[in-house]
Order: sequence, then structure tokens, then C-alpha cells
Amino acid sequence: MSKEKILIVDDERSIRDFLEIMLKKEGYKVASVPSGEEAIKLTGQTSYELVISDIRMKGMSGVELLKKVKEINPDTIVLMITAYASVDTAIDAMKAGAYDYITKPFKIDEVKYIIKNALDRKRLETENILLKKELKSRYGFANLIGTSRKMLEVYEIIKRVADTKTNILITGESGTGKELVARAIHYEGSRKDKPFVPINCGAIPENLLESELFGHQKGAFTGAVVNKSGLFEMANEGTIFLDEIIEMPIQLQVKLLRVIQERNFRRVGGIEDISIDVRIIATSNKDIDKEVREKRFREDLFYRLNVIPIHIPPLRERKEDIPTLAEHFFEKYRVELGKNIKKISKEAIDILIEYHYPGNVRELENIIERAVALEGTAIILPESLPEYIKVRSQELEVRSKNLNLEVNGLDFEKAVGGFEKAVILKALESAGGVKKKAAEMLKISFRSFRYLLQKYGIE
Repeated sequence: MSKEKILIVDDERSIRDFLEIMLKKEGYKVASVPSGEEAIKLTGQTSYELVISDIRMKGMSGVELLKKVKEINPDTIVLMITAYASVDTAIDAMKAGAYDYITKPFKIDEVKYIIKNALDRKRLETENILLKKELKSRYGFANLIGTSRKMLEVYEIIKRVADTKTNILITGESGTGKELVARAIHYEGSRKDKPFVPINCGAIPENLLESELFGHQKGAFTGAVVNKSGLFEMANEGTIFLDEIIEMPIQLQVKLLRVIQERNFRRVGGIEDISIDVRIIATSNKDIDKEVREKRFREDLFYRLNVIPIHIPPLRERKEDIPTLAEHFFEKYRVELGKNIKKISKEAIDILIEYHYPGNVRELENIIERAVALEGTAIILPESLPEYIKVRSQELEVRSKNLNLEVNGLDFEKAVGGFEKAVILKALESAGGVKKKAAEMLKISFRSFRYLLQKYGIE
């Protein structure tokens, strides 16, 4: 049965009653009012998928109502009723934004057909919006490549939980592929044909996050000029992915807990409870137990989300997967960049295996993309890898030989300088380019840090 909400506006009671009875039998949620003024009041309180209005009414006309409805919620579809089925009337209504019109006396099958087509179009438009969002943010499943024991355990959990409705908490360092695991769970399960709606809780300003999650009514705050559906509504019957849940403000954690318990919520500034069927998958790259102990994350919400915990291991703990991942990214960027490169050399693979990857799989992908872009021969050589990786490899090699290295002919200044420059670059990367922060991370003065930047020609 359909669950769309329809508002009927007509100053003739017999018309209202006829349409209301017919549409309720079709499974729609129906309300009716005798005037445009009352319709405006209702559409400001409740979001209707479809408004059916007579063109000629006492007071506000149907075309005036149409324009007002579109101002409040541009996504609402409006059908016009007319007993004067002239071309001019229909064209005026269409120009003002009407989807179609129906004529009196009604042909029941025609009315049903027009309404069904209108609502089907609205559903399709919503699905297309979600699809575009999904495709824009989707990485693909490359980050789940690997046959190490730890990754096989992750795959097994995905298979076991995909068809459940249970909430899931995925933990792991940045770049390990937490979102890809969440998508795999969604698309392997019974909700695969329903929306997958992602949101990064740390990327949206605190004052906008509640509206983004739960939507708002027109006039709820400055700038709320129309009714807006939130991501929970858009994810209905599907999955909402709350990335970095630990960044959610404590007052919103209270509201999220209520949503999980009650399975309904209200928009910001709204008075109507909206029921939803949504599976929640959340992630955190922080020690969430510590966040709970230090009262930055609610313990009751943690238990509601952590019904099924999944931990994604860092790349340094599954080094056997590095050659496979490197080959995958090599093929991807060789094709994308149009480079005629045949393979990655064994020496380059050995260096990649030795590196510790603080940025995990995402960092490995960036390294390979850079190497493919810079390589001018038919094989990716160690020279095409970033300096800081080679320095790390040399450092480990020295340790493994207990410092019994051949110093004859070693360019000490170059060796030490290479390591020093690599450390500075890495600190800048970790600090997001903020020099003062990078200096603090390295425990040196800002003046010393500026000197080193000048020394190595780092902009």
C-alpha cells in the first residue's frame, strides 16, 4: 500500500469527499480543506508529496495556491482541477509549475492514472538525487581487496550481518575503508534496492547538522525559506551511514538515541512525528571506549550503535595484501592516465611492503597514482616512489643489519638531509599544511621549522 501524503483543496465538499474516499482506498494518506488559505497553513506544517487543487475557488485561486506551495516546498507536485478545460487555463497552470490537470466530471481511471504517474515521477527524481550523491562519494570496492586472514574475517562478518536490521559500528583508522565496508553490507543485503545515504558528522557545521539529518520546516530558523526533508527521511527503508559519529554534538546524540528507540522524529520546527524504518551504520576512527569514559560520547547511544562491532585492520597489520592492492591501483591509474607502463618492479614492491602507511589503503592508492603519473619508462622503479618511503625502507634495512652498513662512499649530508626533508613534509601533510602545528608536532620551535623549510626549498 502507498504511504504518500496527498492534500485535496476544493471549495465544493462533494468533490473533496469523492477524491478523499477514492484515494484512501488506493492506500494514500489524504487530507482535505475548502480553501487555499487553509491549504497554505497545512503545507507549512506537513510535507505533502502531492496537492490537488481546484483552479477556481473563492478567495485564493488555484494558480495562486500553486505558486505559494512551490515557494514552501519546490518538490511538491501539484495537480489542478478544472471544470473549464480550456487550453488557456491548462497552459497558465503549467507555466506556473503544475504537473498536469484533471477535468470535471471525473473519469476515475484517468484520475488514478495521472496521480500514479505524478507520484512515480517524484519517487524517480528522489532516487536520482540520491544516486548522484552516492556516485559522487563512492570509492568503489577496491579498498576491500585482500586475502589476508584479518580481511577474510571482515568479509565473513559482512555476509552474516548483511540481511539483518541490526545497527553496526565500524571502527578503524582513517583510510582503512570503513565506508566501503558499510556499502558492502548494504548492497549485500535485502535493502540493496533502497537508498544508502552517507553523511560525515564531522564535515558539517554543528548548527546545520540537525537540519541536515532531520530536515526542517519553513521559518524554523533564519534561511529556512522552504520545507526540507532530512537525510533520515531520504534513507527510509534503506541505510543511513553516519561517518565519524564521534564528532556528533552531545545534544544531537540525545536526539539520535530517541530516533533509534522510537523509530520516529520531528523536523526542526515541526510538530508532526515522522516514522521511519532505517538501518544505522556508524563509524569512528577514534578510541570510542575512551570517548565514552571521558563523557564526550553517550554510553547509552554507544550500546545502541555497537550491537555488531566490526574492526577494520590497518594496512601495516596485513602487509601480505600490499602487492595485490598495489597491482590493482597500478592497473586503475595506468588506464585512467593513459600511461604505457607494463608493471611495478620487484624492488619498488619490496619498498612498498616495508612502509608503515599511517594513511592506510588511501595512502597506498595516492602513492601508486603519483608513481604512475611520474614514471617515464615501461616499469615503475623505486625512483618514482616518494622520498619518505625510500628513506623509511633504508632505515629499516640499516636496523636489520645492526648498523653494519658500508659507510665508504656514503654521502652523509645527502642521506641525513633526505630523511630530514621527508619528516618535515610528512609533518606538514599531517598538519594540513599549517606550519605552526607541524612545528609543534616535531617538538621544535617555529623559527627552527621555518629555517628548515628554507633550507630544503619547501614552499
